[in-house]
Amino acid sequence: MEPFRVHILGCGSALPTFHHYASSQVIEIREKLFMVDCGEGTQMQLRKSHLRFTKISAVFISHLHGDHCFGLMGLISTFGMLGRTATLHVYAPSEFEPILHQQIEFFCTGLEYAIEFHGIDTTQNKIVFEDRSLTVETIPLVHRISCCGYVFREKPLLRHIRRDMIDCYEIPISQINNIKLGADWITDDGEVIPNEKLTVPADKARSYAYCSDTRYQPELYKSLEDVDTLYHESTYASDNEKRARQYYHSTARQAAMVARDAHVNKLLLGHYSARYDDETVILKEAKEIFPNSYLTDEGKVFDV
Repeated sequence: MEPFRVHILGCGSALPTFHHYASSQVIEIREKLFMVDCGEGTQMQLRKSHLRFTKISAVFISHLHGDHCFGLMGLISTFGMLGRTATLHVYAPSEFEPILHQQIEFFCTGLEYAIEFHGIDTTQNKIVFEDRSLTVETIPLVHRISCCGYVFREKPLLRHIRRDMIDCYEIPISQINNIKLGADWITDDGEVIPNEKLTVPADKARSYAYCSDTRYQPELYKSLEDVDTLYHESTYASDNEKRARQYYHSTARQAAMVARDAHVNKLLLGHYSARYDDETVILKEAKEIFPNSYLTDEGKVFDV
């Protein structure tokens, strides 16, 4: 199968620390790169990751708190200095559009590439990006300001053709894609060879959900049913559940409850409060509810 990976560039919360950078990830899907959130320090972590700057085609911003978007203007400027020519697509809450254009006019005059802004209604669950192999949809979240998550879904994959059947029936290369799409094969003698005999089932389409800052939502799982890998903020452990509710964040236990109820395969924890020098307590708490939980950390890469 082609790569579908999540590269962690930053997994800390609002207060910078020596250990964690502000929120940012790169989603790698079939040789395409998409960035989700762009906090301070994103460029440095991007350098360390050895991902190619020029391959990032779009940036998805979950909300307009600084630890999720303060790095965007620096990234846009760097793209210009690197000679980017491809259009950069920015998906963010609609109210960000005039701010973004004002910053570009002030800091980045003379860019030789276009920036296309796509305003997001964070209250809606809808597809905001689509190409031949992928969709990205928004998931409304509950935070102190407008906020949404994003779900990256592969489109259904093609069936695998059996090489022995190709050789047996001397099927020309020009017909292989038709057969992958479901066509039968008719021999020179008029015999119909059913597609089920010529192919084996396609790999399961994969999906990744990114749920950034949000208060615990008991019904959130309904929008995440059977997602393969879920990133859900876990700013606090349960010792700070009151603080989590006050500031519209979630505990690790609550993140694990969402993962359990949504029947996901894997839970990634992040957006840690600076008050925790060791996130082991966060991981332990999540694993008690959802055993297949993992701590994110800068530089880690997770397969979906």
